[in-house]
Amino acid sequence: MNYAIIGFGKIGQALAKAFARSGIDVSVATTRDPESFASAAAAIGPGVIPKTLAEAVNADIVFLAVRFEAHGDVAKALPTWKGKIIVDVTNAYGVPPEQLGGQPSAKVVAQAFTGGRLVKGFNHLGATVLGQDPAVHGGRRVVFLASDDDGAAAEIGALAENLGFSPIELGGLSEGGLLVQGRGNSWGHLIFKDLVKFA
Repeated sequence: MNYAIIGFGKIGQALAKAFARSGIDVSVATTRDPESFASAAAAIGPGVIPKTLAEAVNADIVFLAVRFEAHGDVAKALPTWKGKIIVDVTNAYGVPPEQLGGQPSAKVVAQAFTGGRLVKGFNHLGATVLGQDPAVHGGRRVVFLASDDDGAAAEIGALAENLGFSPIELGGLSEGGLLVQGRGNSWGHLIFKDLVKFA
């Protein structure tokens, strides 16, 4: 299983730190030349590997950490995403609900990635918190996951645990997805809730 993070802003770098902390290799990519962010990747860890967008989208699991408006451009990088899991880390805050056709933002993203298996997750925490060690006072920081594909949610849940987090599945995109989305000028009820789960 190999992993890629598309987008290397604050959220993309926070995710890369989680992979580096856990000793799991991850590719990182933007629309820019990989050399332009190679030093930032190297500063996080040797297992954070800069690649072109065309190379990174070949990963089995792709974290989408771009602006919501850019998700369609990433989706066009492959003719089909069949079999791949896309983790939607975007937030559509500021995007009018009518532009989303009244749907949860994750449903709109899922439709763009033809054949892909979409999991909404890792998007409810700010970059500063997400980038911290998820081991907190003997517990683990919670990440929420929502998906219409139970198998994909379980795979990302297992990965979240390997990254040191405590995953909580919220159900489908139309139910759980609404709790962890930004849309228009509102935030879902679980956005920015920094919770820690104890065994």
